[in-house]
Amino acid sequence: MGGIGGLLGAVAAVAFLLFLGGIGLIVVWSSQNRPVRGLIPLVVIALIAGLGLSLVSQGVIVVEPQQVAVVFQTFTGQMEEPRRSGTHIIVPIFQEATLYPISFQQYTMSGSTEEVTRSGDSAVQVRTVDGQEVLLDVTVIYRINPDKANTVHVRWQTRYEDDLLRPVLRGFVRDAVSGYRAEAVYSDSRTEIQESIEEATRQRLEQEGFEVSDLIIRNVTFSNEEFAQSIERVQIAERQAQEAAFRVQQEEQEAERVRVRAQGARDAEIARAEGEAEGIRLLAQAQAEALSLVSEQLAANPLLIQYEYIRNLTDDVELVLVPSNSPFLFDLESLKNTATAPAAADGN
Repeated sequence: MGGIGGLLGAVAAVAFLLFLGGIGLIVVWSSQNRPVRGLIPLVVIALIAGLGLSLVSQGVIVVEPQQVAVVFQTFTGQMEEPRRSGTHIIVPIFQEATLYPISFQQYTMSGSTEEVTRSGDSAVQVRTVDGQEVLLDVTVIYRINPDKANTVHVRWQTRYEDDLLRPVLRGFVRDAVSGYRAEAVYSDSRTEIQESIEEATRQRLEQEGFEVSDLIIRNVTFSNEEFAQSIERVQIAERQAQEAAFRVQQEEQEAERVRVRAQGARDAEIARAEGEAEGIRLLAQAQAEALSLVSEQLAANPLLIQYEYIRNLTDDVELVLVPSNSPFLFDLESLKNTATAPAAADGN
């Protein structure tokens, strides 16, 4: 008990020492026929102070944040609500307080003497459905439920590890493993077994006022070493087969990616060629339609081409040479008539 209670206890101890010193001094002075009447009140005061402070120090309890206090009424047999962290006052003789830890604790049963929680907490020895003996290292992480500390105090007090945790864990481990074959316990079913044990342990300990955070099976060994080696060889072969299958799957995936890329390039080339062909077709169609329109206009207006040719000549052209073998380009007769008409007019 620390804090205020410890300080009061220390002061009470000093008062008792003064009381004992005063008694000794009274005895010495009496043997020397010296007056001791003045010492008697001081001795009485020291005694009263020691008793009072001792009583008060027992009535002050300091509960740490990781603790809870269970208070028992000695005369009525009743129990109060658990008291949480802080400084509390109880009535000595009429009330008794017991502190319990509420932080998470670890309880381990292992084949290694360095890891066990207590002497005798060896690995759990179980027998599988096919008759093989298996040793399991088991660790449970738990704590006392602060709201149910009274239940722990009434049923178990400080005996809960030896009388509750140890037998409960051993029983659930044996029950869970007994339904599996040895190789399953060693490999693929280990997680399933661990979860089964954890759930059963959690439900059982909750009834007794505890909370379970986690349960771990940390090691699995066989009493028959040759059997363990054979299981390891099988597992190695299975892993190698899985790795080979994985490599084949990766190669197939890579081949599929190459095929998809090639197919994509082929489709893109086909689309490009089709686009070019369509462009050429549309251009030819447009040109054909344009020529058709030109033909229609020329058929309707034979002099249109002459008009367009002359219209596109520059303004300063005075002489036009026309090939003699191109009668289709200009109507020479009409040009002659156009030229002689102004001359005749000038002669008149």
